[in-house]
Amino acid sequence: MKELHKTSFRESLIIQKRVIGALLMREIITRYGRNNIGFLWLFVEPLLMTLIMVLMWKFFKVNNISTLNIVAFTITGYPMMMMWRNASNRAIGSISANMSLLYHRNVRVLDTIFARMLLEIAGATIAQIAIMSVLIAVRWIEMPADIFYMLLAWLLMAMFAIGLGLIICSVAFHFEPFGKVWGTISFVMMPLSGVFFFVHNLPQQLQHYVLMLPMVHGTEMFRAGYFGNSVTTYGNPWFILLCNLVLLLLGLAMVTKFSKGVEPQ
Repeated sequence: MKELHKTSFRESLIIQKRVIGALLMREIITRYGRNNIGFLWLFVEPLLMTLIMVLMWKFFKVNNISTLNIVAFTITGYPMMMMWRNASNRAIGSISANMSLLYHRNVRVLDTIFARMLLEIAGATIAQIAIMSVLIAVRWIEMPADIFYMLLAWLLMAMFAIGLGLIICSVAFHFEPFGKVWGTISFVMMPLSGVFFFVHNLPQQLQHYVLMLPMVHGTEMFRAGYFGNSVTTYGNPWFILLCNLVLLLLGLAMVTKFSKGVEPQ
């Protein structure tokens, strides 16, 4: 007879999948409820925010200033920025919101953080696909030059969002005031993320410093995949991957350390 405390790797993966799935469903119902469009707000919320930005750029006639398609420029930067910003913001309150669930032996602190970030990433991803599909259909933007390179950039930035979220959650757990000001800090970081500029258009002396930020590389890669050879970009996937691995390892170590002292309530 198999001992109860022993499970195979495959069985552990199945249990982990069920735990994350249950936490995701609980988060969706808690945040969006069962009435009206319910969980569809997960996609509608980032979709509306992006659409508002696109319409502002479109109807303020910014296209008259540049030959670049400003709608395409906006849609290839803003949603990606919202993904890592929202994921890190939501990670902060994940433990307190799910404290009672930690009584279950299969639910760990890391699961609650990861479920919240995964929900934000999924919402941003679906919103990005939906808004681009609509804009292509109405011919406001053209088809991307390299969809696979855009996908690579998006996956790398999703990885960045998870690593950043783990660190932010850990710092906020030890220093509660940081959790309250992180939203403002991340908002200030928006102009530095590459959303509103191409690195190539910056002064030469600034480019070196801006390219130290992994978010800029992600945005540059995503736009390189969309615009192709019509623009000059400086995205480096290996740099983002290295930064992501550092963030993930540091974030996991920090979460593992403080989660030992977390007691269910």
